[in-house]
Amino acid sequence: MGIRIDLVRTNGQFTLDGQSFDVENNIWLVGDDEEVLIIDAAHEAGPIIEAVDDRRVVAIVCTHGHNDHINAAPQVAGATGAPVLMHPDDQVLWRMVYPGTLPDGDLADEEVIEIAATPLRVLHTPGHSPGSVCRYAPALRVVFSGDTLFHGGPGATGRSYSDRDTIIRSIQDRLLDLPPETVVHTGHGEDTTIGAESAQFAH
Repeated sequence: MGIRIDLVRTNGQFTLDGQSFDVENNIWLVGDDEEVLIIDAAHEAGPIIEAVDDRRVVAIVCTHGHNDHINAAPQVAGATGAPVLMHPDDQVLWRMVYPGTLPDGDLADEEVIEIAATPLRVLHTPGHSPGSVCRYAPALRVVFSGDTLFHGGPGATGRSYSDRDTIIRSIQDRLLDLPPETVVHTGHGEDTTIGAESAQFAH
């Protein structure tokens, strides 16, 4: 069987700046019958581990460091033996959730992780947080946008460690140049495409 993309949805709370909100998160698993990459590990480890099945987990990739995207990561890592990887610019957010610790490894802009012979490239897209990243799989015509780009526009800003001008620039410089048919798998809510979202950014 070839490579496939599985979606797991979990529910919990996003907490920052003294406020908490109920949220539903999208967790994306990319792989084949032998190995898999997990993009974000949110709220509940059980459903994620169940979706992994008996496959080898190459890594748990964090799109950013907000608590609702990492709060199941150590438990999933412990169950699978996989490293948790994050862009170092979001370590400040990681330490809010896990004081005195760091993720297992860093993600770098343009870094490629290959899963089931399919490359996924890191695109550093700061703005929602300093270390937000998207993962682009050209062969699959998909980009996993975390909270950088949603159906309907850019991710939220206005909280600590976020900046609206930066996220707009990140989307324009790093995402809108992707082929318009590229499917955007988001961190919350429904899918969209680069083409569908690009119109609102036109000058």
